[in-house]
Amino acid sequence: MKKTMLILSMLAFCASAQAAIKPCEELKEEIAAKIDAKGVPSYSLKVVPIDADEPGRQVGTCDGGTKKIIYVRG
Repeated sequence: MKKTMLILSMLAFCASAQAAIKPCEELKEEIAAKIDAKGVPSYSLKVVPIDADEPGRQVGTCDGGTKKIIYVRG
């Protein structure tokens, strides 16, 4: 019985972790909405591979950690 409960709880945890993966465009839109709400006049957001060396500040990761979102002011 204890093993069954342990297995079920582990499966539930894995399912919730899988649900937390966001598509890049959805996360990019959420970040853009927050930046716009703060009144930032000019910026760009780029989705690049996680290992890319891009100028700017990383503001999020998406697609299960395979890509990152870079914020560049101006």
